[in-house]
Amino acid sequence: MIIGKVVGEIYSTINHPFYDAKKLLIIDKLNPDQTPAGGYLIAVDSVDAGVGETVLVIDEGNSARQVVDDPTAPIRSIVVGIIDEVTTM
Repeated sequence: MIIGKVVGEIYSTINHPFYDAKKLLIIDKLNPDQTPAGGYLIAVDSVDAGVGETVLVIDEGNSARQVVDDPTAPIRSIVVGIIDEVTTM
């Protein structure tokens, strides 16, 4: 799983039917201390996250397909949680 910050949304007029009525988010990857890790992901939103929120992302196709309950879905990354606080020891 990946910790990230939502920095934007993607809108498309032509896409695979699976993506109809689904929100796509641009996620900047973060380290556990919430500093930038470099890189970004485009992920389907399953928790109604918004720009500026820290989120938990699954970046593995089979796990993402299980979340959407569709074994043939063309998906790799999905937001599965909004993070309120990160504590490291």
